[in-house]
Amino acid sequence: MLTDTIAAISTAAVDGAISIIRMSGDEAIEIANSMCSIDLSKKASHTINYAYIIDPVTKEEIDEVLISVFKAPKTFTREDVVEINCHGGRYVTKKILRICLMQGARLAEPGEFTRRAFLNGRIDLTQAEAINDMILADSNESRKLAMHGIRGSVKKLLEPFIQEILDIIANIEVNIDYPEYDDVEMLSNEIILPKIEKWLKEIDKILSRAESGQIIKEGIPTAIVGKPNVGKSSLLNALLEEDKAIVTDVAGTTRDIVEGHIHLDGLTLNLIDTAGIRDTTDIVEKIGIERSLKVIQDAKLVILVLEAGAELDEEDQKLIEMTEDKTRIIVYNKNDLYEVKEGISISAEQKQIEPLINEIHRLFDIHKLVAEEPVLGNERQISFMMKARKNMLSAKEAIEMGLELDLVEIDIQEAYTSLKEILGEVHREDLLDTLFSNFCLGK
Repeated sequence: MLTDTIAAISTAAVDGAISIIRMSGDEAIEIANSMCSIDLSKKASHTINYAYIIDPVTKEEIDEVLISVFKAPKTFTREDVVEINCHGGRYVTKKILRICLMQGARLAEPGEFTRRAFLNGRIDLTQAEAINDMILADSNESRKLAMHGIRGSVKKLLEPFIQEILDIIANIEVNIDYPEYDDVEMLSNEIILPKIEKWLKEIDKILSRAESGQIIKEGIPTAIVGKPNVGKSSLLNALLEEDKAIVTDVAGTTRDIVEGHIHLDGLTLNLIDTAGIRDTTDIVEKIGIERSLKVIQDAKLVILVLEAGAELDEEDQKLIEMTEDKTRIIVYNKNDLYEVKEGISISAEQKQIEPLINEIHRLFDIHKLVAEEPVLGNERQISFMMKARKNMLSAKEAIEMGLELDLVEIDIQEAYTSLKEILGEVHREDLLDTLFSNFCLGK
């Protein structure tokens, strides 16, 4: 219901200097006025006002506060909004929230303020998602991507593609309504087909860049692989700067995957130290190796560790072949014991891993990825873009098969709908419920 007034604590539920209780809705100012020592009804919009919160029942002063008043429509939700800045004790914050609810507000659901901003046309769905991305950002690069999204970069990205689809549909509609004006075969092959092919080519570029955005936001699934006892666990510990994996001279010590996360100048690696891959009769170790093979399959980056100074054997060759289709870095470990004349050499035990880190940054130039704006923000947006691409590809194939243009238009209309779904201009309530449930209370 957009007609009721919602309230929630918008700051963290911890003791601190200040807390903020936010209300939004037609009665937000009236409710705040009923529990305030001053008359807010005549206060100008976008002002901060000094007051006391008064318990309407006991008339007791609850707290000394600053109350911000924002009047519709120039607010985040396009509704009247009141923010009560109180002292940050958990008890007093909850006490003020309870008074708001007692005076007629309803406790907001997770993400409901942002949902109202979307439903009232203040932002599109990609901007709503970017707001949550900003809250969850754990690096400067993630913050920059979220800021692009908040500015509406995805909408700006999509608008030309949406317009191109509308132009194609217009060409088809004119032919359907006035068939005497155009030769159908010429229209299909000389006008519509080239437009669709150009559209598909540009969309492929967008989808290619989309993976870069996901890398920045979610990190790179990175598998550290190699034979037993080549120093994989030592490398994991060196990267994490902690002793997370067990390191011994006994081959096959790591019998299951060990995980960790590391930030390298804005680039996040989701590290997985796999069990050493070799032929074994040990049942437990064999299970670990099977899991390692699955990790390699899913990894976006494989760090293959070989032992410096040792001849490549059959097991090394198998690992090289197994990972040759992956984005891969081959490192030679134990260069403190053996001379390495070529390739990337490190000493995991001595924490001398700078050549590896430099190579990771060369493969994934995080600053360049951020500069290549705009990009699609998440899997939901990417999936709808892929759906639109699939529909337009079907339309292209239909034209090449000589099908009627009204049949071709069905696929093109579906592509148009998919792009509009990215922005939320076509949406389902269950999708919105799922999306906004991931937001925190008070946002």
